[in-house]
Amino acid sequence: MAKTESPPEKTTVNIRMTESFLADVDTTWEDQGFNSRSEFIRAVLRDALKHPEFNRADLKAMLTSEAEIREGRTHSSDEVKAEYGLDGTARDDE
Repeated sequence: MAKTESPPEKTTVNIRMTESFLADVDTTWEDQGFNSRSEFIRAVLRDALKHPEFNRADLKAMLTSEAEIREGRTHSSDEVKAEYGLDGTARDDE
């Protein structure tokens, strides 16, 4: 019979944060479908360890881009190529 491994031992870690920040954390984990605050925080920390090159500036740029897409303030690559004559057609102002 195969030996079953016991789950890794867990340690409790205490952190301090403002009540308003904690309220934001709670809203976020609930909105994203996590089962608990701890599960959410573990996932965030795991992502930070797995992707240390991903930083706050990258996140802000992604969120800005997502908002611009939703608001219709972006153009497809085909539209940009056509506007600048990079698709093999002449531009209107030429």
